[in-house]
Amino acid sequence: MVSYHEVIPVETSPGPQAVDITREVLHIVAKSQVSEGLACIFTPSSTSAIVTNEFEPGLMTEDIPAALERLFPQGLTYGHERRWQDGNGHSHVRATFLGPSLTIPVIAGAAAMGTWQQIVFLELDNKPRRREVLVQIVGDGAKPRD
Repeated sequence: MVSYHEVIPVETSPGPQAVDITREVLHIVAKSQVSEGLACIFTPSSTSAIVTNEFEPGLMTEDIPAALERLFPQGLTYGHERRWQDGNGHSHVRATFLGPSLTIPVIAGAAAMGTWQQIVFLELDNKPRRREVLVQIVGDGAKPRD
């Protein structure tokens, strides 16, 4: 069993902001030399999320933020804000529903993703942040060549 990990640094603006991290993740998977296994992409944060979808402006800068605002409006009173007065209760709720991680199969040494899928880090907090995305790949190592 092989295990390999790296960290992707991400500088963000106030959210919602989508950051395409596909290229970095694919590079890490290739460097891992795992031939068959799983890649876990994780944000150690309670106000951000990792998702997969098509990374295109209409979806990521319009549709997703609009849907999040309809489902979890920024203007509501949240218990988190009553306690901490930090204005980001909506960010915590959004992150909870979207989730902090994504697992992708690694098959024949490559991430098994659909043609139009990208890996997206979503900043959901109401202030700029310096984030780290953890990428861990586990599985069987590359098979020796004959």
